[in-house]
Amino acid sequence: MTTKASTGLRNHMLATGSLKAALDGGFLDIYGCPEVSIPATADAALDPAVHKLLARMYSDGTSAGLTLALAAADGFIEKLASQTWSGTVIETGTARFFRFTAAGDTGAASTTQPRLQGTIARAGADLNITSVDLAVGAPQAVNFFSIALPAF
Repeated sequence: MTTKASTGLRNHMLATGSLKAALDGGFLDIYGCPEVSIPATADAALDPAVHKLLARMYSDGTSAGLTLALAAADGFIEKLASQTWSGTVIETGTARFFRFTAAGDTGAASTTQPRLQGTIARAGADLNITSVDLAVGAPQAVNFFSIALPAF
């Protein structure tokens, strides 16, 4: 499992600013789809007929964007500890992947939007959650989230 950064996020980090600046205020969306339909890159478009939005994580559970920690350490940045990233499941399905995007991202194909995309499972994925089988109306939380940048 490797979290995939969009071209827009990589370019932002190389020339404009930080990963934190690019994604703060954005949202982490959980999607369901057949495993073979997980987008190959974070630049790829999402097809609402195939990629079902199951839940969106908010910092207040209902509408506010997410914030990463004020500082990184040892090549990692985590979610802001004081925030509870949560939301309500809006469609029943099996969680397969997530996208952490800036606010306003429409999911269209883009090489300019900052995005992180990764797999979801109970264990061994980019984002591990208690159950991948989500039911409409149920609360969903992401209690721990960290992003690593490899050494180079």
